[in-house]
Amino acid sequence: MTTENVTDAPTRPILSYIKDLPNLCSLAGLACTLLAIYFLITGVYGAAMIGMIWAVGFDWADGLIARKMKGRTGDDRQFGGQLDLLIDIVSYGVTPALLVMSYGNFHPAFLPVAFIMLVFGAIRLSYFSIFGLSGDAKYTGLAIDNNSILLVFLFMFADYFSQPTFAIMLAAAGLCLAALNVSQIKTPKLSGNPVNVVVLATYTFAVTAIYGWKLI
Repeated sequence: MTTENVTDAPTRPILSYIKDLPNLCSLAGLACTLLAIYFLITGVYGAAMIGMIWAVGFDWADGLIARKMKGRTGDDRQFGGQLDLLIDIVSYGVTPALLVMSYGNFHPAFLPVAFIMLVFGAIRLSYFSIFGLSGDAKYTGLAIDNNSILLVFLFMFADYFSQPTFAIMLAAAGLCLAALNVSQIKTPKLSGNPVNVVVLATYTFAVTAIYGWKLI
């Protein structure tokens, strides 16, 4: 037997929430993630790395914008939080797992790795959505957006190894990150600091320049 949650009737159309600037920023990040997935499937890894890091950039920016904006309603904030959560599982769960699968030529041996990355990412996001930050305003476990930041950096060294070797390295890195995502270590909330957002923006432009140069 199931019961349904009864809430107040909504007063706004569904699509009205995308007019909220932080939500538009979140959706821009989702567009970057879609491009990253497309390029991972087609094997254009430089373009995929650019899409992955820009997705993180938009994700961090939407939180900063949301905190600076005035006049946002409680519904806007709640909708934005749910939208962020759903986009994060695609950007930081599905996409890194797909990176490992794609660079491993979709060999079945990489399926368990991708599954663990995806499952641990989903668990990590579910835990945070319920419990939030710890009492000292830190994350419990490594925040899942760091997965993309670190994997994009690691991929800069792909040309120094054979593809099979680097595929194994990516898989090992993915498993280590997944373990850190669900660990009990305390990590600071980097995205909440404007200085860190500037650092990420600098890193994003640098990554775009490096991988863009390789694509020419």
